[in-house]
Amino acid sequence: MMNTEVRAAQTAAGRELVVRLAFGSMAAHTLRAAVRLEVVELLGDGPRTAAEVAVGAETAHQPMTRLLRALTALGILTEDAPDTFSVTPAGALLDPGHPDSLASFVRMFTDPAIVRAWEHLESSVRTGEIAFDSVFGTDFFSHLARHPELSTDFNAAMSQVASETAAVLPRAFDFGRFASVTDVGGGSGTLLAAVLEAHPGLAGVVFDTADGLAEAAKTLARHGLQDRCSLNAGDFFQSVPQGSDVYLVKSILHDWTDAQAVTILRHCRQVLPPGGVVLIVEPVLPEVAGAEDEGTYLSDLNMMVNVGGRERTRADFEEVCRRAALRVTSVTPLAEAAPYSLIEAVAC
Repeated sequence: MMNTEVRAAQTAAGRELVVRLAFGSMAAHTLRAAVRLEVVELLGDGPRTAAEVAVGAETAHQPMTRLLRALTALGILTEDAPDTFSVTPAGALLDPGHPDSLASFVRMFTDPAIVRAWEHLESSVRTGEIAFDSVFGTDFFSHLARHPELSTDFNAAMSQVASETAAVLPRAFDFGRFASVTDVGGGSGTLLAAVLEAHPGLAGVVFDTADGLAEAAKTLARHGLQDRCSLNAGDFFQSVPQGSDVYLVKSILHDWTDAQAVTILRHCRQVLPPGGVVLIVEPVLPEVAGAEDEGTYLSDLNMMVNVGGRERTRADFEEVCRRAALRVTSVTPLAEAAPYSLIEAVAC
């Protein structure tokens, strides 16, 4: 009898899990609608009625109520009284004005530029080919370059993701023993600005494409770092700037194949001075997958369908570093910025 009860409970839990996962894309689009309709901003400090939000969003009342109740079920809002809603702490992160906002992240990762290729995941698994290229007729980063608004969302999303790591990295590594650091593919400069603020004796370079650097000058100005940090536009597949002791590479290698990752790292190795360090900040997959690693494995599939890259295990990182004439000396999980780890590599 007990075995029957256990099996029934396991089946019920399994059904709940599968149904929740199958509804996942609907939940994502519910978040997207909330961001685009500025629901959280309209609710403000709340509570507000659905009618008030509908007026502000220029929608009909009943459909807005239905959206707000779905957001309540997802934990983004609470319904304090019939048809009256407030924002939860999680929901507040959808406000672009929140210091830890994820609004641009939601906009980017629910945009057709990301999700349409996922419709062809099966094909990518069968063939190993990048779905995005066949869907859009070009590669992901060329598509971004042709769509300025999307590029802006992408840069903002990357900056929002970097902010959590920026709060942890400056004290996770002894930058103080070096004179200069170059952030390879540093985008908005969010991560490097945090490092420089924490280490006043350090100078820096944010290196990225011209499009990638679009917001970097504003970031440096906001932190008063214009005199200690320069911007350098270029292509890390061609070279990286020389002159630094530390080369920081965050969330770059997973966008690319192993051969391309080796090229980026080799260019860092070519300009690395004696005693210099390459710091790689990326998720590190465990040798055996577990349910707690859901986000990282979904990111791995996202790399496959949209850009052709991959998430990697420690052994994978050691191999691409070896091929670039670098040796991994340590891998340190950044617990407060999970799932990221800090991978230190030096010249062989």
